[in-house]
Amino acid sequence: EVICQLRFPEILSIGAKVPVDFQEAIRADYPQYSSRMEAPAPKLTGVPGNMSLQNQPAVINYQFVSADGVWRVNLTSTFISLACNRYTCWEDFAKMLDMPLAAFIQIYRPAYFERVGLRYLNFISRQQLDLQNVPFRELFQPQYLGLLSDEQIPEASATRSTVDAEVAIRGGCRAKIHAGPGFVKRNGQDNKEVHFIFDQDLFMNGKVAVNL
Repeated sequence: EVICQLRFPEILSIGAKVPVDFQEAIRADYPQYSSRMEAPAPKLTGVPGNMSLQNQPAVINYQFVSADGVWRVNLTSTFISLACNRYTCWEDFAKMLDMPLAAFIQIYRPAYFERVGLRYLNFISRQQLDLQNVPFRELFQPQYLGLLSDEQIPEASATRSTVDAEVAIRGGCRAKIHAGPGFVKRNGQDNKEVHFIFDQDLFMNGKVAVNL
């Protein structure tokens, strides 16, 4: 799955009424509509030694899905996002993002974006690639393998071996990376095959200008 999320200062009108104008602007590409109430995680307040968790008010999450179910737009009072569960290339993804993002900016006029993020979730199956007997160290760069890059450590002996890192990249962006073997659920069911999980979250914080 790939998801792009843009967070902005809260716009109360999004939660106050159903986004009819926004739906009309994107309905040709995203005809399926649903909504649900979501409770944000409690907020930690107070000072050290006297901290408490404060419940946050529920928010409405509006969802617009393409006819084939591949593309999904989510809109709340604090973010808009586009997710794709059958990613091909950035050019296709960008085309599907342009229209809902432009409609959102024209209708709601956010002052700026507080956070812009692009997250790639990859689950690599050796079985589907007919590479069942090939060790991960022959398929991935050593910086993503940790101890599994060492030929003297049998892959089957490692209960857990993951790499987690956050690095600065050009343009003021940062990247959070999680990589390593793990199990993946399919349709709510556990899959016994060990996949290689590569989770890459690219993001920029601060006041990002809004441009049409």
